Amino acid sequence: MRARLTSILCACLLVMVLSVPGQSLVVGNAPGVPASAARTEPLIIDHTCTDLSQIPPHWIEQAKAQLRVSYGHTSHGSQLVTGLDVLESGPLNIDGLYDFNTSGAIQVGVLSLADYTPDGDLGNPDYTTWAARTRTYLDNAGSDRNVVVWSWCGQADTTVQNINVYLGLMDALEQDYPDVTFVHMTGHLNGSGEAGNLHQRNEQIRAYCRANNKVLFDFADIESYNPDGDYFLDLGATDTCDYSGGNWASEWCAAHPGDPLCATCSCAHSQPLNCNLKGRAFWWMLARLSGWSGPGETVKAASVDTATIGTVVTYTVTVQNLTAPLTATVYVTDTLPAGLTYLAGSLEVTGGTGAYDDTHAPALTWVGTLSPTTLITMTYSATVTALHPTVIVNTATVAAPDYQTLTVSATVIVNPMRLWLPLILRSYP
Repeated sequence: MRARLTSILCACLLVMVLSVPGQSLVVGNAPGVPASAARTEPLIIDHTCTDLSQIPPHWIEQAKAQLRVSYGHTSHGSQLVTGLDVLESGPLNIDGLYDFNTSGAIQVGVLSLADYTPDGDLGNPDYTTWAARTRTYLDNAGSDRNVVVWSWCGQADTTVQNINVYLGLMDALEQDYPDVTFVHMTGHLNGSGEAGNLHQRNEQIRAYCRANNKVLFDFADIESYNPDGDYFLDLGATDTCDYSGGNWASEWCAAHPGDPLCATCSCAHSQPLNCNLKGRAFWWMLARLSGWSGPGETVKAASVDTATIGTVVTYTVTVQNLTAPLTATVYVTDTLPAGLTYLAGSLEVTGGTGAYDDTHAPALTWVGTLSPTTLITMTYSATVTALHPTVIVNTATVAAPDYQTLTVSATVIVNPMRLWLPLILRSYP
């Protein structure tokens, strides 16, 4: 007869169980950032993704809290990090909103970016080594990364076969590391225009990303347009922002003196405007990866997914690009449900033209127009007072005359019971 050895290891598995009349919910780890392999639609970051005023600050904070990024690149790829530096040291970095590090350290309120990690780029020293370095890194020092970005230097101007090798290696990484988001990238412009081989290879990458729901940071597209949306690729635009009629970056900044987009910086191979646009586009991508649905949405979010009695929860309601005209009166009403008590004086609204009112709490309101901005952000805090396990659904309504009323909700699981289950290991001789 075989002897049986049973070991009971306590405190090895934590399961959160929430009981609600008529239903039960089992919750494991908090949901992470959707990885590339799990996406149901492509995420393309291009020249239309540089206006930071469209991103609710909540989603920048979420990106800093959720994302741990590694970025492999050489000189051209440094352009977007230079843009991040300018933002961090500039007037838009209110209360450290755009703080980041390049060491990969995990710090509260700071984006963790392991820069120049791994070393090399997508074509240096060849078209495959970057993938092997990624695997080595993720299996060891980079095991805490959940976003991996690689940049080209000049090697995207290559053959169809080499780009297929790149795409195939990216796909294999996504399959083998399902909890990591891998960001594709196009190659920087070289003046060969729409008829050039580089453009065709960039189009090959774009088509693949759109067809297969990938994440793409479209480096070349950002270099093809000025902030007003004027197009220069058909005029032989280069990575230095030169084109057949001049330099679109220096021309735009001359017409917009003092604009933060033109803040001076040492932008490798290019003009400061190019680096600054790429830095902003990178934050846009991070906000999207952290859950922001993009401009044109009315959304509501809570600062935590789970809470216990006494926890202070901060709610954010963002109203953006409502279909009503900018001069139409907009009514936002957010009434706190049972189990939450409003923290007096915490209601704040930024953007738009109007007035907010918390004197009738738990009903909180804002009435005004979206002019002169197309975005308002309403934030407030509430203390959890529920005594028992429950799910608190907090709903806000947004209404305008002659338009359909919108409702948005945020859900928090309150007072979940924690059960420590034994993990039983059986071994047989």
